[in-house]
Amino acid sequence: MSIAILPRLARATGERFSRQLFTLPDLSSLSPFSGQNSNGSPPQVYHERKIFPYTQKQLYELVADATSYPRFLPFCTGARVLNKNTQAADPSGRTTMDVELTVGFMSFKESYVSKVTCRPYESVEAVAASSTPLFKSLNTVWRFQPASARSPHPTARFPPMAEQPETAPGGADGAAGSSPTLVTLDLSFAFANPMHAAVSSTVFGQVSKMMVKAFEERCVEIYGPGTS
Repeated sequence: MSIAILPRLARATGERFSRQLFTLPDLSSLSPFSGQNSNGSPPQVYHERKIFPYTQKQLYELVADATSYPRFLPFCTGARVLNKNTQAADPSGRTTMDVELTVGFMSFKESYVSKVTCRPYESVEAVAASSTPLFKSLNTVWRFQPASARSPHPTARFPPMAEQPETAPGGADGAAGSSPTLVTLDLSFAFANPMHAAVSSTVFGQVSKMMVKAFEERCVEIYGPGTS
């Protein structure tokens, strides 16, 4: 009888160990950064800039399509628009959305609601509506600005862009290459638990560069290689 009990004890012990392994304790009070952020690690801030051979309109429309995020954003495994509201009184046509996003990496998986503000052809800002067990804060801002046609594209597979006449933001017809665009990405996030920050520092330290690269690949997939 005692031998028959052993497998059950082993399974139970394994289950308890697994739960303890993936549910990390709150060690915020022991963090050297607890004075800066009482509930977790200090925010990590990243900034990326790159010239794309596409119009503001083209680039904006890709980022404003929140439901497409799982197709190209690293670690985003799900996106669902809960509600959408266009500000009728705003001449810029600003739109706000509540989007439920799911992120997953390693053994972590989190769903949270993000408030997304879209300003046509100018910017898309996503702010986590509330803290989650994984993130205390998570803010992302994409901005799109006209760039000089004489500016060389930093990606070798695209040829340098020839000088073109100045066009309105987004271009009249949205043709790729008719008006290059400077894309800037500002990313700020803070983990709710210092242990999560320590485990994830190597991966998330490169996430902004991964996002720009993934976005560039998405542009090529949708619009084709940008040319002059």
